[in-house]
Amino acid sequence: MPRRGERSPKPIPGDPADARGFPALVGDYLEQMGVRGYSPRTIDNQRAMLSYLAAWLDERGVSRPAEVTPPMLERYQRALYHRRKANGQPLSFRAQHSRLVPIRGFFRWAARRNHTLYNPASELELPRLEKRLPKAVLSASEAERILAVPDLTQPLGLRDRAMLELLYATGIRRSELANLALYDLDGERGTLMVRQGKGRKDRMVPLGLRAGLWCSRYSTEVRPGLAGARREEIEEPTLFLTVDGHPFSPWRLTQLIGAYVKASGVGKPGSCHLFRHTMATLMLEGGADIRFIQQMLGHAELTTTQIYTQVSLRKLAAIHAATHPGARNERHRSPSAHQEPEHATEPASQANDGSCRGPGVEVDEDG
Repeated sequence: MPRRGERSPKPIPGDPADARGFPALVGDYLEQMGVRGYSPRTIDNQRAMLSYLAAWLDERGVSRPAEVTPPMLERYQRALYHRRKANGQPLSFRAQHSRLVPIRGFFRWAARRNHTLYNPASELELPRLEKRLPKAVLSASEAERILAVPDLTQPLGLRDRAMLELLYATGIRRSELANLALYDLDGERGTLMVRQGKGRKDRMVPLGLRAGLWCSRYSTEVRPGLAGARREEIEEPTLFLTVDGHPFSPWRLTQLIGAYVKASGVGKPGSCHLFRHTMATLMLEGGADIRFIQQMLGHAELTTTQIYTQVSLRKLAAIHAATHPGARNERHRSPSAHQEPEHATEPASQANDGSCRGPGVEVDEDG
């Protein structure tokens, strides 16, 4: 049985006794992924995506990968495009993309091992991904409001404050937070070792004085009580523990941190990843080089980190206010009711009179 806040593995529809059926072959494929060094999280995600296809095919009387044809996969792709979530919204192209990529990998593997006569997904065209900005980014004052929510008179409140401080200071992912061990924090050097993060890569990042102090206080005052009788059973000395002494699951962290964000009243959606976006944006606005932010976030490509240059508008607004004639408010005067409006063909020095914003310019994102 999964722990609280943890999802059960997605079962593969079909007859498990059929050696040529989807359950057996998908199981072999996932086992091969494990042998090749893929993380358990990646394997679970592949299982879930392939189970959606197997369920869709099973409803249409197709139970074996060898029976799948290219037109079937094209119809499945169209079904994803027309599918609606519980709230009536369509699946995003990114969600459709995530469901189709494992299908191409599975059938490529099946064809190479002669489980199918050919690869029916070889010509499957993936949808183009949207280039979206983060849904929300906190200001420094909003982040402090969230950090102040936990009740520090309670042990769990102290634990939660330490987790929030760590997310805010380092921008680590929720899975990386859940996997932290006691020895990953180096108080003397002020560093945090993130072991086997996304892509199975280690990285070391600065911890920050304040976050280090909160984590140290939690480790000495609260964690021994949470470990309790399970202290000898824990092979890896996991840093953050639940009330029953178990490591956190990523889903439980999302629930917990999201509740604090909502209780703070900042009015912005998000959970653990909200602090990741916030850390990167505030560092960029503070003058940090984009390559240092890339190292903090653990991005393999700089292009992934560059999205935060579009989120951070402070420098852009300052340059806009300093260079755009319509952004200055030096000679502002309101036209009277009987005064004719100035024409756009007048010299720029006169056209400046109609501006309505000072240095705090509001950028029109609608173009």
